[in-house]
Amino acid sequence: MMTNLIALFGSAIIPLLVGAIWYSPKVFGNAWMRAAEKTKESLESGNMLIIFGLTYILGVFLAVGLSTVTNHQAGLMQLFATHPDFAIDGSDVKATFDSIMTAYGDRHRTFGHGAAHGGLAAFFFALPIIAIVALFERRGAKYIGIHFGYWLVTMILVGGVVCHFM
Repeated sequence: MMTNLIALFGSAIIPLLVGAIWYSPKVFGNAWMRAAEKTKESLESGNMLIIFGLTYILGVFLAVGLSTVTNHQAGLMQLFATHPDFAIDGSDVKATFDSIMTAYGDRHRTFGHGAAHGGLAAFFFALPIIAIVALFERRGAKYIGIHFGYWLVTMILVGGVVCHFM
């Protein structure tokens, strides 16, 4: 199984693109600034090259992580690849794996399937993390909702892309 590096690195741009729209003043930017107790001036500080660069790198991490959630064939490979004879062409374990991949290797490799798993991952991973941090920061439901909405859309799109193209 080969990794599609174009899909991997391309999908890492999605958090930046969705964020540019989501947190713009015409969408949720003003509401987020109020909920986060930020001003436009305070947000203009900082090195944007570093912020965007690290966001992109973390987007790559997100794409890799979601590819393991959306691509069930990767789990199958992990199961078989741990066997010592897996790398030996003609071995029973390699032949079994190849047979399964030939018959079922393209199952559930659609944008919709990946989007569904991305959405589930947002609910079960992003929402609890955002909410726990927000609770300790004494942020309200609006703050949680704005950030969760961003991550829900982002993870749906990244999940769909990595499932379909990787």
